Amino acid sequence: MHRVNQYRSDVKLRKCYYRFVPAYGYLVVVAGWAIWGTAFFTAKGSVEPPKVVDRRARWGIMLAGVGYGLLWQGRFWERPLPVWRLAISIVFLLLACLLSWTGTRALGRQWRFDAGLSSDHEFVTSGPYRVVRHPIYASMLCLFLGTGLAIATLPCLAIAAVFFITGTEIRVRLEERLLASRFGDAFADYRRRVPAYIPFVR
Repeated sequence: MHRVNQYRSDVKLRKCYYRFVPAYGYLVVVAGWAIWGTAFFTAKGSVEPPKVVDRRARWGIMLAGVGYGLLWQGRFWERPLPVWRLAISIVFLLLACLLSWTGTRALGRQWRFDAGLSSDHEFVTSGPYRVVRHPIYASMLCLFLGTGLAIATLPCLAIAAVFFITGTEIRVRLEERLLASRFGDAFADYRRRVPAYIPFVR
């Protein structure tokens, strides 16, 4: 009887400890977001207003924001975080930080919140733009997946992904319409060769 009670006590202790493990995962998520976001706050964007701007792209950002928000629904702090999910989450967050920093630096003064073209807009194909056409959105996708794997249930992650992908696609299509109008055949050739924001998926 004593051994049975001892076994039950050990199981309860392991369960309590396991429920506290996610706290480390949340620290990883917060650090990932901080490093990712710092790239944008420190980027030297253009101080001049764009010559052409399509503010409809803000709807895409809004939908992507809804996707991020859905990841945090429910009592996420009580959900277990298996080691394999934490490990994959860290990989995605590291990729998000790498892409945000290299993407904003490659864009330089052309970085801006709105989808627009400046009078002296340059066609950037260097750095991470050799791998994907929209490394900033690739970084946002990695941030989304890294966060979702750490805190969300898989059904919640799937629903949130619908909003996130829809918003991202809106933004990508509007931005590429502007780029195509300015750079014509050069952009068309680039678009045929380089995936949008998911490697190997055109």
